[in-house]
Amino acid sequence: MLEIIPSILSADFARLAEEIARVERGGASMLHLDVMDGHFVPNLTIGPPVVESIRKTTRLHLDVHLMIENPDFYAAAFVQAGANSVSVHYEACRHLDATLGIIRSAGAMAGVVLNPATPVAVLEDVLEVADYVLLMSVNPGFGGQKLIPYVLEKVRKLDSLRRQKRLALPIEIDGGVHRENLADVVRAGCDWIVTGSAVFHSPDPEAAVREMRQIAAQAAAVQC
Repeated sequence: MLEIIPSILSADFARLAEEIARVERGGASMLHLDVMDGHFVPNLTIGPPVVESIRKTTRLHLDVHLMIENPDFYAAAFVQAGANSVSVHYEACRHLDATLGIIRSAGAMAGVVLNPATPVAVLEDVLEVADYVLLMSVNPGFGGQKLIPYVLEKVRKLDSLRRQKRLALPIEIDGGVHRENLADVVRAGCDWIVTGSAVFHSPDPEAAVREMRQIAAQAAAVQC
């Protein structure tokens, strides 16, 4: 199912509950929460206490993206704080299968993330134990970057691979998605589309989500 997932990294944290309510009125059913540790990526963002606070303000699906080193030590804490899905970077996991198991055992969906330069082929033998795959379409660490075009070819390769294996796992994309390239992203094979600046930096986040949902639905209909 197609999802437009607003990323709170671009929201106004002084008015976060209000910002979340606006995108929820626009039809969003998921929120994307970027967790950065200043080591795996050159930025610092939020921890479990912030996720716990957000959980108290909304019933939306909280999709937590761990851009951190040693995710095994922290993943369960984010699930306990209220995350419904937690994704970890292939590049940060020594034992990816075990890390996914930790997340799932804690009670959340377990996802794998690939940086732009990491090929889809590295996941061929682990797709069956992942609940979804997130492809970064920018180099992780900061919002507001432009989508890297070759990532759409990675989406097509991953879509072909999941069809070959007859898997239902969603393909998620994060980075540089806006109204003008959204249709291309959907036609490439993405199901969960993370977008931050295009929603929260717009004059009306509610209307922005509604418009992007419509664009995505139309693109999917043409694809079919």
